[in-house]
Amino acid sequence: MQKYRNKYRIKSTRLQNWDYGWNGAYFITICTHNREHYFGEIVDGKMKLSKIGIIANVLWFEIKNHAKNINLGEMVLMPNHIHGILILNDNNDDASASVETGHALSLQQTSQTIGQQRFQNIGKNSISSIVGSYKSAVTKHSHRLGFDFAWQPRFYDHIIRNEKSFQKISEYIINNPLNWGKDKLYAQLY
Repeated sequence: MQKYRNKYRIKSTRLQNWDYGWNGAYFITICTHNREHYFGEIVDGKMKLSKIGIIANVLWFEIKNHAKNINLGEMVLMPNHIHGILILNDNNDDASASVETGHALSLQQTSQTIGQQRFQNIGKNSISSIVGSYKSAVTKHSHRLGFDFAWQPRFYDHIIRNEKSFQKISEYIINNPLNWGKDKLYAQLY
């Protein structure tokens, strides 16, 4: 494992030949810190939202008002995580028109993979920036209202490659509360 500034780095789970600002449908899973049940509980196969769950729910639907060229697919809040589909449309024009840099290293001309360039390009309207903004908003509003709340540092994403997969993932999201007892995020706690 590589070290950066004398610390071990976790290898990126992102596809190295894919730009996460490109058009596409993305299945996202974001977990709470230590899998705490911040968002509510499952009662009779349905999610009953807590106050933090209501904030997270409302702000998910606000994503389309804060990010360009995005549609929202299915979404469900579970007690300790959220599943949702983000669909980027007509995003490619913006990505090729300008590149914003986060530091001087990005000014170097090298033959890096898209994955390596990701750390040097802030990536407006990329999946990472959209999810990061969402997580930040939920945290900010929860803390402003006096709630103890935290996310785990990373999130899971999956590029949805065809209509069959899109339908299967959509059904999984819709049925997630009914299948809570079989969910691996449930099993890790009990």
